[in-house]
Amino acid sequence: MYLKEILPELDVLAPLATAEDFDNVGLLVGNTEMEISGILVCHDALEEVIDEAIQKKCNLVVCFHPIWFQGIKKLTGKNYVERSILKAIKNDIAIYAVHTALDNHFLGVNDIMLKALGIEQSKILIPKKQFIYKLITFTIPENKDKLMQALFAAGAGSIGNYIECSFTSEGVGTYKGNEWSNPVIGQKFVRETAKEVKIEVTFEKYLERQVLQALFENHVYEEVAYEIYQLQNELNTTGLGKIGSFEKAMPTKEFLKLVKNTFSASVIKHSKIHQETIQKVAVLGGSGAFAIQAAKAKGADVLVTADLKYHDFYQAENQILLLDIGHYESEIFTKNYMVDFLKKKFTNFAIILSEINTNPVKYY
Repeated sequence: MYLKEILPELDVLAPLATAEDFDNVGLLVGNTEMEISGILVCHDALEEVIDEAIQKKCNLVVCFHPIWFQGIKKLTGKNYVERSILKAIKNDIAIYAVHTALDNHFLGVNDIMLKALGIEQSKILIPKKQFIYKLITFTIPENKDKLMQALFAAGAGSIGNYIECSFTSEGVGTYKGNEWSNPVIGQKFVRETAKEVKIEVTFEKYLERQVLQALFENHVYEEVAYEIYQLQNELNTTGLGKIGSFEKAMPTKEFLKLVKNTFSASVIKHSKIHQETIQKVAVLGGSGAFAIQAAKAKGADVLVTADLKYHDFYQAENQILLLDIGHYESEIFTKNYMVDFLKKKFTNFAIILSEINTNPVKYY
């Protein structure tokens, strides 16, 4: 199987269009025409992980964190990033990263965290904003069904758990063609009046190109009238962090033990314990200080995250319990999830879980 055949399934695992703008996700090293012999799944594509891929005859490394975020001007092997890239290139090994594409997925990193704690039902903590657009267009009644079906097939009309959502209204349109026009209905130089249908559908912004392509290819007019607006609605199925509740409140110290054992945390840093029980839990894998106010606003008893600084803990203000369990620890189940997904999709070659712990933080 060629790499280009695997990439679409990796995009299902973690849709690249939903990744954060600062991120560096997708195919980082490799040629789409490469024939893949095996996939090694890891947390960080370090040099030792590339060595592991060579040993286990895997020429595709699917990692959670990108090995680099910013542009690279030279490849001289002077640091761990460049050494990893050089070794991958030298040994014809492709590297693919998912990172915030999986962070933002409804069933991704944060859903995995909550389910590990025993919470099955949850919502996005910080839904994506400025990600929903609306298309408005006009056509004749005879063209309505064909055009709407094409727009739906392109991904328009999806709202939460519903698809093929739209609004239509009827009216009357007028137009007059000039000497260069070629009207489908009527004649040039004559103002025509026609019954029209107004069609309104929403779509996620990354679908704009294919939605417009469907519009133009399936419309009967020579000149297609349409408008696109950015909506203020939040995308409640995509975003960072998740929040859910236990059926019954749990004693706070019992919850701390559960978290420590679940995520194999050597130590947990936390804010002042001000409540006796925990029921509503917010999580955000990786660096999550930016989610503190959102968790408080949604009434979470606790926020489980990582990389909190000294002054971040002051934001608790006896309203929420803040837990810093470690960056690697908060994402500890991610690569297992990736392996399970890929094994279901590809059965004709090996999908291997890396045995290397790439956590750079050690505890004494």
